[in-house]
Amino acid sequence: MPPLETYLRELSDIHHSGAGVKETSYYPALANLLNELGKTLKPKVKCIIHLRSKGAGIPDGGLFTADQLKGLREDENPLSGQLPARAVLEVKPPKDDLDKIIASAQLAKYLDKHGLVLVTNYRAFALVKAGKSGKPVKLEAYALAEKEKEFWALAAQPHKTAQQHGERLADYLHRVMLANAPLTTAAYVAWFLASYARDARSKVEAADLPALVAIRKALEETLGLTFEGAKGEHFFRSTLVQTLFYGVFSAWVLWHGEAPTREDDFDWRTSAFYLRVPVIQALFEQVADASKLRALGLMEILDWAGATLNRVVRKEFFSSFEQGQAVQYFYEPFLQAFDPELRKDLGVWYTPPEVVQYMVARVDTVLRQELHIAEGLADPRVVVLDPCAGTGAYLVETLKRIATTLRENGEGALLAGEVKRAAQERVFGFELLPAPYVVAHLQLGLLLQNLGAPLAEGERAGVFLTNALTGWEPPKEPKTQLPLFPELAHERDAAEKVKREAKILVVLGNPPYNAFAGVAIGEEQDLIEPYKSVLKEWGITKNYLDDLYVRFFRLAERRIAEQTGRGVVCFISNHSWVSDPSFVVLRRHLLESFDRFWIENMHGNRKISEYAADGRTSETVFAIPGFSVGIQQGVAISPWVKNGKQAHDRRVLFRDDLNAARAIERRAELLASLNDSDFDTHYKSAKPDQSNRYSFRPSEVSLAYLGWPSIAQFCKIKPMLGPNENRGGFPSGH
Repeated sequence: MPPLETYLRELSDIHHSGAGVKETSYYPALANLLNELGKTLKPKVKCIIHLRSKGAGIPDGGLFTADQLKGLREDENPLSGQLPARAVLEVKPPKDDLDKIIASAQLAKYLDKHGLVLVTNYRAFALVKAGKSGKPVKLEAYALAEKEKEFWALAAQPHKTAQQHGERLADYLHRVMLANAPLTTAAYVAWFLASYARDARSKVEAADLPALVAIRKALEETLGLTFEGAKGEHFFRSTLVQTLFYGVFSAWVLWHGEAPTREDDFDWRTSAFYLRVPVIQALFEQVADASKLRALGLMEILDWAGATLNRVVRKEFFSSFEQGQAVQYFYEPFLQAFDPELRKDLGVWYTPPEVVQYMVARVDTVLRQELHIAEGLADPRVVVLDPCAGTGAYLVETLKRIATTLRENGEGALLAGEVKRAAQERVFGFELLPAPYVVAHLQLGLLLQNLGAPLAEGERAGVFLTNALTGWEPPKEPKTQLPLFPELAHERDAAEKVKREAKILVVLGNPPYNAFAGVAIGEEQDLIEPYKSVLKEWGITKNYLDDLYVRFFRLAERRIAEQTGRGVVCFISNHSWVSDPSFVVLRRHLLESFDRFWIENMHGNRKISEYAADGRTSETVFAIPGFSVGIQQGVAISPWVKNGKQAHDRRVLFRDDLNAARAIERRAELLASLNDSDFDTHYKSAKPDQSNRYSFRPSEVSLAYLGWPSIAQFCKIKPMLGPNENRGGFPSGH
C-alpha cells in the first residue's frame, strides 16, 4: 500500500474512533509515513518522536540519518549528544493554522537551535529556516487540504487521495529530508530538478490556458505531428516542462562556466539570456512568461529549483564531468527521474563515447575505401546527417574527426574556420525534443569556441528542431503561418531546406527504438509500407515493424540509395532486424539497395539473459558505471554502403567476436580493433537468400547437415518458404 494511503487510513481510524488526543495520538502515523519514505534514501533517514531538550524546548520529533545511529552501543542514548542531521518536527492538530505555527515564539527557538524545522498540522507541511533578520522563512510547502473539514473528507478516501497526491507529497518530503544534505553528485541534482519538474507537470496537466493551445499548435506544425489522446497530451505537456527545467539547468551550467569560482547566486530568471538558440529562447520565454507562470502556479516551484542549484557544491559537482560535458551527461538521468515512460518511448539513452568514436571512424574509413573519397569526412563535399541527434554526440565527434584530418594534412591555420564551416553548412542534426536540442547546440558551440572559431551573434550550427521523418516532400497544402512563433516557423523552413536540397552522403546515429505518442502525418505513416508488403506471403501476420528505428532505416535507405544514389549509413540499433522473421522484406529491400554491410553484434540482450564466453551475464553496451544501467535490448552496429556502381558482389559481413561480459571491456575491444592491420578477419560472411529468409547472420549449420535431405523432399505438398523468389526484382542467392 502506498505510504500516503497508509498514513491517511491510520489518521482516519483514530479520528473516527473518538478515543484519540487531538495532536499526539497521530504521531505514530506521521512517523510511519516519514520512515517509509526515509528508508528509500541513501543514507536512510529515520524519524524519532519526542526528542530531549537541547536548551530550546522539546521538539515533537527529529529526522536523523542512518549514519548518525551507526556504531552505538545498546546502552548508549542515540540522542544524547546529537542534533537531527536533517530537521526537527513541530506538529500541531489539523485545526491549527500553519502560518500561525510558523510565527510562534516556540518555533523561533527551534530555528535558532536546529536551523531547519518541518512544521505540520498533518494536512499541510512547510519547511522553515531562520532568515538573516532572525524571522522564519518558509522554504517549501505542500498542502493536502486547506481546511480541517476538507482534510478529513480526503482522509476518508485514502486510495483516491493517494493517487492524486502520493507521488508529489513523497517528492516533497524527500526534498525536506535532503534539504540539509550536501549536493555534489549528478544523481542527486538530477533527482531534485526532476522532482520539481514533476510537481510543475502536475500543475501544467491540470491547466487549460489559451497560451498552451497556441504553443501546442506551433509545435505540432514544426514537428509534423499531431498530439492525440492521453499519451500525446502527456508528451506535449511533459516536453514543455522539461524544456523549462532543463533550460534553467543548462543556463546554470553556462553561468558557472563564465566564472567557476564566483560566489554570487544564480537567478533562474536570467536563463533566456544564456540560451542563445533563437527557437529555444522563444519557446522558453513563452513558457516562462511571468504571467503564464503565475497562472500555472510555477513561479514558486522554479524559485525552489533555483535555490537548490545555488546550494550545489559546484566544484565537486563539475569535477565529475570532463570539460563542458555536464549538460550532455546530465540529460539522461534527469529524464529518467522526471519521466521514465517518455524516456523509454523515445529511446533516450546516452550513447557511450567509445561507440560514437568507433562509428564515426568506420564511416570515415568506408568513405575512403569504398567511395574513394580520400579525405573522408573532411572532404567539403561530404554532407552528414544525424536524424536523431539527441545531445549531439555524433555531430561533435564528426567535427572532431574532420579537425583531426585537417591537422594531419597540415592545415593548422585554416582548421578552425573549416570546422566551423562544416558545422554550419554540411554536418546536420535533427532532433524532436527541445531539451536535448538545446544540449546539442551548447556542445557544438563549446567545441567551436575551444577551436578558436566561436559562433558569432546571429550564427548557428546546423542542428534543427524538427521531426526527421517528415518534411522531405513539398507540402500538398500551404504552410500554416505561426505569427506568435516566427522563430519556430523559421526553424521549420530551414530544416525542410536541408531535407529537400542537401546532397546527403552520410546518415548515422542512434535512432529511438520504441513506438511514439505523437500521431504521424501521412508522409511518415506511409514510410515503412515497402517493408510490410508481401509479409503475409511469407506467413507473417504479426510483426514488429512499427518500432521507431525501422522508420529511420527506411529514411536512410530512401535518402542514400534512392535519392543521392551512393553513400554510407551507420546506425546502432535493436539487433532484431538482423535475423528476426518479421524483417525479411526489410532485409531483402536493403540488399537491393546497398552493396556492403558490416554487422557488429554488440550483445547485451537482457531479455533472454545473454551470457558472455566466460559464463558471466552480458551487460548492455550502453551500461556506464555510476551513470546509466543502459537498456535491456541487444543491439548491433551496422555500417552499410552503396558505392553507386552496378552491383556485382553484394556482401554481408557479420562480427561476433566482441563478447566480453562487461560493457566497458567490450567497447574497449571495439575501439582497439580499429588499429588491426587486417580488419576483415573479425567478420564471417553471411549468405542471405530466400531459403533463410535473407538472414544477415552466418549459418551455424555444418556442411554435413546441409547434405541431409530436406523436409520438403518428404512432403507431398511443398511447404511455403516465402513469396515467389522473383517478386520485388531480387533473385534468390544474392
